[in-house]
Amino acid sequence: MSKRATVYFEEPIHKALRLKAAETDQSISDLVNTAVRHALAEDADDLSAFRQRADEPVLAFEDLITDLQRRGQL
Repeated sequence: MSKRATVYFEEPIHKALRLKAAETDQSISDLVNTAVRHALAEDADDLSAFRQRADEPVLAFEDLITDLQRRGQL
């Protein structure tokens, strides 16, 4: 089931969407839905990675830089 929404695009983006829709034989709605789905999936992957690493020890940025310098890697 689809829901209607009004979305305003900057002119160059709208033009690019129209051209891509015509070239790929898809609707602008299909292109936008796919792009939003991908963006949300990336967010879900990021949140999953944060949860998996939540118990890792915290290392201060300054300590990391000091350690890299001490080992001659920076």
